[in-house]
Order: sequence, then C-alpha cells, then structure tokens
Amino acid sequence: MIESIDPYTGKVIATYQEMSKEGVAAAITRGNRQFNTWRKLPVAERCQYFHKVSVHLKQHKRTFALLMSREMGKPVKQAEAEVEKCAWLCDHYADHAKAYLKDKVIETDASRSYVSYEPLGVILGVMPWNYPFWQVFRFLVPTLISGNTALLKHASNVMGCATAIEQIFRDCGFPDSVFQQLPIKSDLVAYILSHDFVRGVSLTGSEKAGSAVAEIAGREIKTSLLELGGSNAFIVLDDADLDKAVTTAVQARYQNTGQSCIAAKRILLHEKIADSFITRFLEEVNLLCSGDPKNEESYIGVMAREDLAKELEDQLERAIGAGAQVLIGGSRKGAYFEPTVVRTQDPMNPLMREETFGPLVTVSTFSSLEEAVTLSNHTGFGLGVSLFTAYPERITPVIHDFKEGAVFINEMVKSDPRLPFGGIKNSGYGRELGQEGILAFVNKKTVYIQ
Repeated sequence: MIESIDPYTGKVIATYQEMSKEGVAAAITRGNRQFNTWRKLPVAERCQYFHKVSVHLKQHKRTFALLMSREMGKPVKQAEAEVEKCAWLCDHYADHAKAYLKDKVIETDASRSYVSYEPLGVILGVMPWNYPFWQVFRFLVPTLISGNTALLKHASNVMGCATAIEQIFRDCGFPDSVFQQLPIKSDLVAYILSHDFVRGVSLTGSEKAGSAVAEIAGREIKTSLLELGGSNAFIVLDDADLDKAVTTAVQARYQNTGQSCIAAKRILLHEKIADSFITRFLEEVNLLCSGDPKNEESYIGVMAREDLAKELEDQLERAIGAGAQVLIGGSRKGAYFEPTVVRTQDPMNPLMREETFGPLVTVSTFSSLEEAVTLSNHTGFGLGVSLFTAYPERITPVIHDFKEGAVFINEMVKSDPRLPFGGIKNSGYGRELGQEGILAFVNKKTVYIQ
C-alpha cells in the first residue's frame, strides 16, 4: 500500500493500492494502442483538449490547492498560484503547438527538403513531490500535444495529486489511455523503461535518481531528459537596488518553504553593501508567517516529510561544524524547519557546495564581479543564477562565463512556458518548456525530395 500523510498533522490522508507488474504491462500496452490513434489526430484538435484543461484547472483551483497543502505542506496561496501556472502552460502550448511543430523547410539542392517533427510513442514521466501539479503538467502538456502518450510515476507521498490529475484528463474528455498515472514505487521504473513500447523518459528529481534512470535509459537506448538539483547563486552587486534585491531574495529562497531546485541557495553580496543587505534581509525573514499551510496567511508551511527536515538539520550541523555562523533560525520541530540564514566565507563549506532543499540560505561576500562568477560556478550544479545591478550592461561581458542553464538579471530564476528550462553539469540535461520542450520527445525526421 502507498500512504499519503499530511506533514502538518502527521495523519494518514488516504491509502492507495500499488499497481502490480502485470497491471503496469497492461497500462503500457493500452498507451501504445492509443498512441497509434492519438498521433494521427491533427495538432489543432489535440490543442483543443488543453484549452479545456486550462478552464477546468481555473474552475477548481481551490480544490487542487488544498489537496497540495494537505499532501506536501505547500502554503495554500502558493498552491493556487501553481494551479494557475499550469493553466497558463496549457493555454500557451494550445496556442503555439501548431507553429512549434510545423515542418522546418531547409534550402538545399533538392527540389524540397525539410525536417518534420513526429512523436516517439509512450513516454514515462518520473516526477517529484515539491510542485506536484506543475512538474507533472510541465512534462505532460508538451509530450501529449506533440502526439505521444504518457505514463506517470509520481512521488509516493503525493498520490492524491497524481490521481486528481488523471481525473482532470478524464473530465476533459481525453481519449482513454492517452495519459495514465501508475501507483507504483521506483522499483518498477527499470521494468517500464525496458519495455519496447516505451520510447523515452523525463525525470525531475535528485542527482541519485537521475543517474539511475539515465543509466537504464542509456542501456535501453531510450531518449531521456533530466531536470535535477541546483545550488543557485543570487548575486547582488554594489550598485543594485537593495529594496528590490532583498524582497526578491526572500521570495527566491523561501517560497514553497524553500523546496525548489531553482531557489536561491547561496546569496553572494558585494562587500560594500553586504551589511546593509543582511540587516534588511533578516528583518524581512523575521516577518515571514509560519503555520498551517491551509491558512491563507502562512508563507512558510512545513517540509513535505519529517525525514527531509531532519536531512536539512544534519546539513546545517555539518556546516556549523565547518565554521558557518547561524544569523537567524536553525531550529526544527517535526517536519517544520524555521526560516534560517547562515553566513560563511568558506567556499568549501557544505552549504556552499551542496543543494539545500528547504528554508535555509547561506550568505557570503565578494569583492569583484570576477570573484562572484568564480564563487557562483563553485558547485557541481548548473541550473541558474540571478544577478542584481543598476546597470545590466555590466553583466553582458560575463554572461557566457556562468556555467548555468539560465542567467536572470534583476529577477529571480523561474520557469516560464515561453522559455526553455533546464541545466547543465549535475543539474541534468535536455530542456523543457518553450519550443525546445515540445521537441524533447519527437523524431526530427529529415525529408529530402529530389
């Protein structure tokens, strides 16, 4: 059985029967059978389904938000924003998929030559709990709208969200088995990827999970896309608007109770403004309202599971042992971890190199832009970086020096349906969202007519 447990109360919300290996095999077969029909449907017709999903999400926003709050502790207002973003994603692809998937004509010595974009088949999504709707929709919408069918292995602690998402597709009239969620644990992922009908996998999760899935996909010669962890730097130069930088930093680190791959994990401050920034930052962190995630006023809820909060506590203890200084916070009670700010100048400190997945941030200083670039790159991750300055042209010469999937100037790193999203190094490979996202699981077929 798979249990869904409210991390705020510790009570079991629901239990779900695990699907057997035979049940998984049957689901794969159904998905492949439906693929042969779904892929032939005109793109414009597939798009109409997603406009319906967008409307449905908006109509039931509160219901889905409360479900997220109960299952993984997301503050309800932030959960509502997540549902709204999923609706935006649906509308974006429904409006632009036809153009994204249009044949690309290339002039050659042929009478006609072009590239066509054709779906691969059944695609598996292995998705995490931290954005239990958004991560799934980010995978599903471009994958399905390009003509594939999809299977979902969601995180076990958000099985209620997985079930709700599957019901949304039923309620919006999708043909049977275009999308199926599989109530399974990770031990069946290898079996799924070994099946001939399954032609690719998208995983969002930890480095360990990504490495394991990539190994299987490589052995099976299946297309894979990995969106893994991050240790994003948030860089504030000496000429930055500190009011904007401080306010943005609080949101960039503490939204979703800090449980985000693209959150600002390391705040790097120019030494001239460091003291002023830290004073203002601590004041704003002190004002964050913690409490029941179902409460409208709560900005900080609880972490998704108590063991995750304990892991963060262990990271903090190691960091303190290596010389880091706690400026505020640092206490844990069950799954609740209070907003914490730590200071260190040691680039080898665990908090400067590892991913911290919770409401904990480290601050340190630099004396030049070149030093800031070096510190930013001083991790195994490469998802994104934020820089704040009054003169963005200062950043232009060093944009290409950042070993990241994205550079955001005077804004926090965030995902946008219009822009490709993904990282390099240990943050993974491939891109979701934008045109690149809809082409992640297609055959880019060259056609040459003499």
